[in-house]
Amino acid sequence: MKAESLILDNQNCLKLLPDSFNKRRLNLAYFTVNNYLNEIQNLGKKQCLGMVGWPEIDAVSAWMISSETATFMKAGGLGMIASELPEAFNSCFADKGEKITVVTPLYLGDTGKKKAVLKGGVYTGSERKSVEVDKAAVIRVPFIKQNSDQLEEVEVEVYRGRFAKTEYLFLANKHFFSINPHADNPSAQDGCYVYNEFGVNEVERFAFFSKAVYVLIKNIYEGKVKGIELPNALLANDWHSGALSGLTKYFTRAQAEAGLMDEELAEELFSLPVIHIAHHLGYQGWDYENTTRILNSLYEYTALMVFKNAKSIKNNNRRIKNTLIVHDCYNQASCNFHLADRVVTVSRNYLEEVSKETDFGYDFRDILKIRKDHRNFVGIINGYDKKLISPNKEKIEALNKYFPGFNFRFYDENHLEAKVHNKEEFIRLISRLATDQAYKQKTIPLIEIYKFQSLLESIRNPEKTPILCMTSRLVEQKGYDIAALAIVNLVQKLREQDSNLEYPVFILGGAGNQQCFDILTNLKDQVSACDPKIGERIFVFRGYRDEFAYAVQLASDFYMMPSHFEPCGLTQMEAMAKGALPIATSTGGLVDTIEDGVDGFRTEAFFAGKQTVYGTMSLSKRLKNNEIAYAQTLERALNIFYHEPAKLQAMTREAMRKDFSWDGVGGSVFKYYSLLKYGHI
Repeated sequence: MKAESLILDNQNCLKLLPDSFNKRRLNLAYFTVNNYLNEIQNLGKKQCLGMVGWPEIDAVSAWMISSETATFMKAGGLGMIASELPEAFNSCFADKGEKITVVTPLYLGDTGKKKAVLKGGVYTGSERKSVEVDKAAVIRVPFIKQNSDQLEEVEVEVYRGRFAKTEYLFLANKHFFSINPHADNPSAQDGCYVYNEFGVNEVERFAFFSKAVYVLIKNIYEGKVKGIELPNALLANDWHSGALSGLTKYFTRAQAEAGLMDEELAEELFSLPVIHIAHHLGYQGWDYENTTRILNSLYEYTALMVFKNAKSIKNNNRRIKNTLIVHDCYNQASCNFHLADRVVTVSRNYLEEVSKETDFGYDFRDILKIRKDHRNFVGIINGYDKKLISPNKEKIEALNKYFPGFNFRFYDENHLEAKVHNKEEFIRLISRLATDQAYKQKTIPLIEIYKFQSLLESIRNPEKTPILCMTSRLVEQKGYDIAALAIVNLVQKLREQDSNLEYPVFILGGAGNQQCFDILTNLKDQVSACDPKIGERIFVFRGYRDEFAYAVQLASDFYMMPSHFEPCGLTQMEAMAKGALPIATSTGGLVDTIEDGVDGFRTEAFFAGKQTVYGTMSLSKRLKNNEIAYAQTLERALNIFYHEPAKLQAMTREAMRKDFSWDGVGGSVFKYYSLLKYGHI
């Protein structure tokens, strides 16, 4: 332990940040440079420039720190990687004694859509999967709750369980990890993102989660927690665990400087490598109102010391001179972007976008450009276990039981005739849902259908009728505005063509916000007013049900993805595996996963504002914007459907053959293995 005199020398530094410091001018003069404070001041620069070496790791024993998992609490692709990457890694490398353990909250409660319970030693998450768990430890996490200015010891129970080939550590605390919604919870927030019954929002929840993970690791090092193996690397899954590198690298140094932590322990924690996995950079974990309280909770009585020395690497963005806040607001992602030993994003093309364009990289574009140039920022595309997304006999049998009276059939790339049969069944299904209210309420009660009638009499030849679906979340990212304009343009073209062509059927909708749903209902009304025969074939819905989503993809010829951004995208992989050719914008991981004209369709150009992000200047001058580019691509895909059936079938087979499995030849799990083991891919 450092001498007591050092504590006295620094006693003026051992203070919480003053209340609401971010709402008024605070002198950012740095303390006298000495000992560990010098390291804190220069660490952001050293990490971004790749000046810190990678430790020797004999056998990987990493922790995946994630707010979501597809196994127990899923909202999107972030949860998929947290379940599938560890499972694939453990399948490939467990015989070498190497593994990834998942660390995630043990959520409890019921949002009305998602429910999680712990009963009799069995935890059942919101995805209806169960695991036997045992209590492995109890830790105490210093944190400041709402309406308080005092740090208190918050008890967290640590449960351990194994699902398939992966060990899970669940952190349990009713106050922070309850998913019972508050009366004021926004309707669009669900699952682990609810504003909960205790008034805890998502940013505070995951700041506490990061702190709890840090305390657990520290307790294991100190011997206070036994039976849980120490990690030798941390995979921080997006902004939710963005505070981790600040805790392991800043907090430990500040504690050692103040004589509050043994220097050897501080060095052990400091040296633990952190790999930050960045998904969509637009989500960063902002919280202006709670900035002071969260920073004080994370860094305790060294908060002022840490803040005044947390210098960002010099760049052109005046908003991020300090690594802990952006402008004057707590930003959970910022710390890891500055301090993590490596940063990964979920596709190679998205790496290029975020390090070049502020529309994609936001305040961190310049930092990520520096990291990319110094080779500590890499792109590794998300994998997807193909056996989970290909047409599955058991799931199709379950689908037929769920929708009594229907008989969907299994197919693969060598037997596409069953897909034509599935189109016929699906047209019958949506027609019955539209006309039989009792059946609809029994099978998809939470899905709202907008102004739809039976198509059984109007469709003459289902095989010659293209079915296009867009069944992603109803959020701005997914480009429902682009889709609507492209469909309106297409309708005008269809009315000028051969009247013997079967008009397409559009299946559009999902769970999400009212604004996107309004775009779709207005589209249907607009097209119906222009041409009722085309308008009647637009099926618009709001809500989600696994079985219905599965039926849609079994029947669809095309999957529309006019995304404004798509860091990786998993839906296009799912669609391709089922023979629904993606029609996509050329952004993010869609560029890496779809080969235009071979296994899907992509726009020839892509724009961010007025900037051309993808495509040549001549193409950008001709196409002008994403709406025109996507409309052209949609028309191109339908022309092939109508006039080149042999090519369409060849493309469908090629799409279904494509394998994005984590552990396939050259698969992403091997890149993560190299990154964890050696610090590079």
